[in-house]
Amino acid sequence: MIRLRLFRTLAFRIVLAYLAVFAVSTAALVAFTYWNSKRALDAETDQTIDAEVSGLTEQFQRIGLGGLVDVLNGRSMHASQSLYLLIGPRGRILAGNLDGWPQATSAGGGFIQFDYERRVSAALERHPARGRSVLLMGGFQLLVARDVNERYQTQHLFTTTLPWSVALMLLLGLVGGAILSHNLLARLDTINNTSREIMAGDLSRRVPRTKSGDEFDVLADNLNQMLDRIERLMKGMREVTDSVAHDLRTPLNRLRNRIEGMLVRLPPDSREAVEIEAAVAETDRLITTFNALLLIAEAEAGVPRNAMSRVDLSAIARDVWELYVPVAEEKGVALETAPGGVVEIDGNWSLLSQALANLVDNAIKYTPASGRVTISAAETPNGAVLSVADTGHGISEEDRQRVVGRFVRLEASRNTPGTGLGLSLVAAVAKLHHARLQLLDNMPGLKASIVFS
Repeated sequence: MIRLRLFRTLAFRIVLAYLAVFAVSTAALVAFTYWNSKRALDAETDQTIDAEVSGLTEQFQRIGLGGLVDVLNGRSMHASQSLYLLIGPRGRILAGNLDGWPQATSAGGGFIQFDYERRVSAALERHPARGRSVLLMGGFQLLVARDVNERYQTQHLFTTTLPWSVALMLLLGLVGGAILSHNLLARLDTINNTSREIMAGDLSRRVPRTKSGDEFDVLADNLNQMLDRIERLMKGMREVTDSVAHDLRTPLNRLRNRIEGMLVRLPPDSREAVEIEAAVAETDRLITTFNALLLIAEAEAGVPRNAMSRVDLSAIARDVWELYVPVAEEKGVALETAPGGVVEIDGNWSLLSQALANLVDNAIKYTPASGRVTISAAETPNGAVLSVADTGHGISEEDRQRVVGRFVRLEASRNTPGTGLGLSLVAAVAKLHHARLQLLDNMPGLKASIVFS
């Protein structure tokens, strides 16, 4: 897994691209150098051969055949790389250090190439040679050539070494790229792990930095400064939330109690009592909305993460079932719990209970009499699932994404009491627990599930 991540890193791809460009450019440069050097050496050899052919031809014209034979025999005795051969009109060898006229092939420009046998350290070796032949007056034929074996050996060594050098360069580049990518990946993993812990709710975490002062340290400093700012803002928000909860919740409850006290002193059937009952109901809805908004804000801020512990979803399901059985019976709806074993997760008992209660309350509210609502908690291969299934009218597929927004109420529920915050709270609690709210068709009705990954 780590190896695959290395190959997918940007640093490795950059090193690989640079290595490919470097290898191609190096191979092209070396090939050009080799071609240019070979051309220069061939030209130098050809010039040497042409100079010797011209000199020997002039000597033949000046001192005759006998003098040329003496010159060739003298040069042949001391020649290391030069080859000479002079034959008569009938093919008889007159002078030189070759045993006979070679089987040659044309090399262009009047030059020929051939192989000949040469004794080296008491052993015969076959060497390549390059030369030129000229026809002298009287039918005599002169061959002047140079042994090019050393150059061919150098050429062979070069052509066999170059591919291995390029392969070794690519291998070393890949290893270097993997090491560089591993180091960068380790630094990035540190930042990602810290980010995940912060997203999980631990706003006190900071990105560690080294003493190198490189770009990652600069990034860590900037992220840490940003996190300090976010933590101050979150702390300020919590303080405002606490202040709002203290300054508004208590006066609202006090207002409700006073209004309810006034209601007790009025005749039950009076017009004033009816109006005051309506005011109490509106106050209750206002307090419910206020409490729901506070819970959503706390869940989305990740504040309750510190209070998480091992909780049993089956136990939460049983508690909510016992709480809502009377409500369901009053409406004529059958409220059931599916059998199941212990399903434990790390979570906040209070928020999960509130989320499940919202789902059950909605299910009972929108399920007609003689319908059925089922609460279940189960462990699946993909994780734990806490579900509420009903046999009501359900929610159309196009509305399921929109209905989790705050204060969103569909047309079918306009005349039903509610604030439009129930599913918003469930979605916020699911997000806090790294879960997701899933709304599916129960055929008929709706199946709302909190799926924990």
